[in-house]
Amino acid sequence: MRLFIAINLSEGTRARLVALRDGLRARSRGGSFTVPKNLHLTLAFVGECDGSQAEAVGRAVAETDFDPFRLEVGRLGRFRRDGGDIWWAGVADSEALSSLQGSLTERLTHDGFRLDGRRYSPHITLGREVVTDAEPWAIEPFGETVRRIDLMRSDRVGGGVAYSIVLGKGAGPA
Repeated sequence: MRLFIAINLSEGTRARLVALRDGLRARSRGGSFTVPKNLHLTLAFVGECDGSQAEAVGRAVAETDFDPFRLEVGRLGRFRRDGGDIWWAGVADSEALSSLQGSLTERLTHDGFRLDGRRYSPHITLGREVVTDAEPWAIEPFGETVRRIDLMRSDRVGGGVAYSIVLGKGAGPA
């Protein structure tokens, strides 16, 4: 199974992200745009796991403590790619977010998982392979209080991707 750890977002935050995504879609000639239920902030991408590895990732989630903190979305950006860019909504880095992500990464690495070694860049993907002449535009900041993290499973379903919660830690929207 393909696993990652994420912050799933409230309906209100997702609605704001969908409006940004729709604005991007209106300015684009093509792309694959994230469906509302799949909008999330990835904390750690683990990848393909067998049953015992999935249990280890579940323990990492269950054993990671954090206090509720504010997640703030404040900008649009893109990662340039041949064939279309990845567009995202940028999340302000905070001590609480960095600590949570770092703690999870440390636990997973200690358990033998090989994670992406790039510096963590908190963002929520709005679209992939986006072809547009638009430049990222200014947005009004918005966000929510994070009280929960989830171990997520990613499955290919009918030509798309479906995410499901395997295990949650904390209280809040799921």
